[in-house]
Amino acid sequence: MKSFLDRSNRFLDLPLDLPPRLLLVGAAMLLVLALFQPLWNMTMFAPQYQSGLRLDIYTHGLQGGNHGQDLNEINLLNHYIGMHDLSNEDFTEFRWMPFAIGALALLFLRTAVHGTMAPLVDSVVMFCYFGLFSLWSFGYKLYLYGTNLAPTAAVKVPPFMPPMFGFKQMANFEVYSYPAVGTYLMAGTAVLLVAAIFIAWRSGRVALAGIARV
Repeated sequence: MKSFLDRSNRFLDLPLDLPPRLLLVGAAMLLVLALFQPLWNMTMFAPQYQSGLRLDIYTHGLQGGNHGQDLNEINLLNHYIGMHDLSNEDFTEFRWMPFAIGALALLFLRTAVHGTMAPLVDSVVMFCYFGLFSLWSFGYKLYLYGTNLAPTAAVKVPPFMPPMFGFKQMANFEVYSYPAVGTYLMAGTAVLLVAAIFIAWRSGRVALAGIARV
């Protein structure tokens, strides 16, 4: 057991080579770009809305299509079925997500400049946690909006959950929900991090083997 811990400690203390450092810088840049791009898009089609009602979800807020008018129209429709208005103030995620993304980008850059294997592992774990928690938070928010319907609504519909991925028929509306550019940038960040830790792990094994022979 002591031998295993010693090897692990030596591995985590190894300095990073240039390729993982460059990949970390690239991952930080993709994260910063994601701040300015929509993470998710929802589009609703109905006979009275042939061109569709569009809603983009950013890290910092909601933005309706047609210069914001689509969001007002969606909230008007939601009012008839007793759904709470979609409002930036009700999404706590918009307050912490930009801060979390900025903190992760700074962590990646710090690891790239001063890092060893240990902060690289921390960076990957923190980003995975952030991504999974963000997806759970988004899904849970959709669930709350679709199931907490006012009993005094003019139009009675059974509780529902708007689609998180793909298509769903809701009354006479066809609703499509898909990741947008910001989410693909974050997926690219994950790919760069996985590549960085794989390259660092492979060079680390070679370095440890050389130390063992000495």
